[in-house]
Amino acid sequence: MIKITEIYNDNSYKFQRPYIIAEAGVNHEGSMELAKRLIDEAVEGGAQAIKFQTYKADTIASKHSPYYWDLSKEPTQSQHELFKKYDKFWKKEYEQLARYCENAKIEFMSTPFDVSSARFLNDLMSVFKISSSDITNLPFIEFICDFNKPIILSTGASFLWEVQEAVDLIESKGNSLCLMHCVLNYPTKNKNANISTIREIAKKFPDCIAGYSDHTLPESMDTCLFAWLLGANVIEKHFTHDKTLKGNDHYHAMDKEDLKLFWEKVQNSQTLLGQEKITSLPCEEPARKNARRSLVASCNILAGEQIISAHLTWKRPAHGISPREIKNVIGKKAKINIEEDEIIKWNMLAND
Repeated sequence: MIKITEIYNDNSYKFQRPYIIAEAGVNHEGSMELAKRLIDEAVEGGAQAIKFQTYKADTIASKHSPYYWDLSKEPTQSQHELFKKYDKFWKKEYEQLARYCENAKIEFMSTPFDVSSARFLNDLMSVFKISSSDITNLPFIEFICDFNKPIILSTGASFLWEVQEAVDLIESKGNSLCLMHCVLNYPTKNKNANISTIREIAKKFPDCIAGYSDHTLPESMDTCLFAWLLGANVIEKHFTHDKTLKGNDHYHAMDKEDLKLFWEKVQNSQTLLGQEKITSLPCEEPARKNARRSLVASCNILAGEQIISAHLTWKRPAHGISPREIKNVIGKKAKINIEEDEIIKWNMLAND
C-alpha cells in the first residue's frame, strides 16, 4: 500500500502513477455496510486512498444556509437540512472504517469540518485534507497545522490572494502541502474545468505538490488523465457504488469501472510518454541504416584522382561515408575506380 506521505518525501514522483483519492464523502448515507462496500470497490478500482467527510450539521452550517447545487439533482434547499441527512457517523464509526481500510490495504482519510472531528481523526490519518470551503477559515487551518502533519488543501472558488494567504500560513507552521486545483461547482462543466491552472499552481507555489480535485462528470475520465499529464500528482474525485442514484454526490461521481478505465489510460499514456532522454531507439536502427544518406559518386572517379566537391552527392542508404564527413573526403585520392552512383566507403580512399 502506497501512503500519500511517500509523495511528500519523493521529488521524483512526478509522472509516475498518480495518487488517486476516491472521495466517498458521505455517499455511504449513514450505512456502515455501504461504507465498507465503497472501500472494497475503491480497492477494486485501484484507488490508493478513500476519503470520507466528517461533520455535524449544527457545526458546519446555520439553519438558514442556502443551497448552492443543482436542485434538479439534489432537491434539498438548505445546507443544514442536507448535512443533517448524512452526519450520523462519528468517532466510533470512523475508527471502524479506518481499521477496515488498513485490512483492505487502502489509505483511510476523512475531511474534518470542525475542531472535534479533527481531534479524533488525527489518531486515524497520516495527512489532513482541508476543504475548499475552509480555505479562508484561517483559525481552523492553523488548528489543523498544529497536528504537524502534511496537508492537502483544495482551492475551489478562490482568488490567488486567498490561496496565497492560506499557503503562507501553512508554510509558516512548517507543514508540507499539496495544493489542489478545484472548481467548486457540481457538476463542473468541461468548459469550466480549467485544468491548465495546475501548471500555474506548480509555477506560483513550487514548494507545494500540485494536485487536482475533480467535480466534472466522469464520462471518459479524460479530465483526470489530462490533469495528471499537466502535473497533478494527487487526484481526488467523488466516488460512488451507483452513479444512477439521485441526490448528494452520486450524480457527478466516478465508480470502480470509471477508475479502472482511468488506469488503462494512465498505462497507455505512460507507454506513449516513454523516456525523456534524447537517443536513438533500437526500433529505429533500420531507418538509421537505410533512410539516412551516404556520400555517392556523382560521376566516374578514376583511381588516383583527387576528389573534389563536384565528384560528390548524397543519397540513401547510409551504408557508406556519412555526408557529415564530406570535408574529410574532399582532397583525398581514390584508391580504385569508383563508378557513378556508387556509395563511397573509406576503403576506397587513400589515407595520405
